[in-house]
Amino acid sequence: KGERNHCCMSKSKKILKVVACVLAAALILALLGAWLMFRKELVTLNSIEKLDDAPFYVMDYQADYGLDEFLEQGAATDQELSAFVIQKLMKGLPVTITLPDLSCSTFNARLADGDAVFGRNFDNPYKPCMLVHTDPENGYESISMVNLGYVGYGDDYVPEGFKNSILSLAAPYIPLDGVNEKGLSIGVLQLDVAPTHQDNGKTDITTSSAIRMVLDKAATVDEAVALLEQYDMHASANSCFHFQIADANGDSVIVEYVDNVFSLVEPTKDFQWCTNFFLTPGEWYNTGKGQDRYEILERRLTEADGVLADEAAAMDCLEAAAQESTFWSAVYNNTTAAVELSLHGNFDRTYRFTLKDW
Repeated sequence: KGERNHCCMSKSKKILKVVACVLAAALILALLGAWLMFRKELVTLNSIEKLDDAPFYVMDYQADYGLDEFLEQGAATDQELSAFVIQKLMKGLPVTITLPDLSCSTFNARLADGDAVFGRNFDNPYKPCMLVHTDPENGYESISMVNLGYVGYGDDYVPEGFKNSILSLAAPYIPLDGVNEKGLSIGVLQLDVAPTHQDNGKTDITTSSAIRMVLDKAATVDEAVALLEQYDMHASANSCFHFQIADANGDSVIVEYVDNVFSLVEPTKDFQWCTNFFLTPGEWYNTGKGQDRYEILERRLTEADGVLADEAAAMDCLEAAAQESTFWSAVYNNTTAAVELSLHGNFDRTYRFTLKDW
């Protein structure tokens, strides 16, 4: 009898060992499956680096953010864009995308060495910001600036540590300015009128997702314009916006939506500048704000005949047009696909990035 009990106990231990091994193997396979499924997202989050107490971060986005899929279905509201991001990028985790008020300035010019540059002041209450590098399989490599406040980050909530950094996976869909490998730059500026909502039977697109599309898909100003014309624009944050776009050829254009009608403001010189009022001739011309900043840029660029000595001189133009609320100032070099950044009006300290950094 004792031998039988001992035999049963041995068999039970063996069974328990087998069960434990099976469970361990299942757990390992589950973890391996999760790693394979979310590997690029995890690598992306692990790439986040804090460079400044602004706070300012950089991120190398290696996951698939599904732009082609998004462009097929589109989005007519920030909520619809958020829903796509939740499903595609966040794996079901909630995120809300909103664009608050922003008063900005942009311009394009040449440097003395012939390089084409695009200057941009982003004027908005300070929130964590991030330079995002993307290199999609079916699109152009680019770097773009993001205000992380648009997905909920703030003074007490920053993208540090795994848990707190997850929302930054939405960053590809909230760029505000940037440059791609072909030397195409774009910046968005707010207009203080009724929000744009086109209804021409085309696929819908929102303000920030349009910037993502242009950076990923357009090599020149003409290509960017052709892309935007294919979609019905729906402005984010219940507002209205216009874009300035410039390329490595030195070409530039300002895209506006006047009473929901697509409009192009072509440059009258070899350089162009923009703030926060309509430039399309007609009823809405000069409606908005930023005329003082516009005149500053006009004077600076005209005196130089659109040719600035170097990138530092381009940054000087941005400093002259800066406000107390200027969060970042960026000089994008469209010839070299690079950016020089200053933060919080600190023009004595800048950060430089090129696509070659990744």
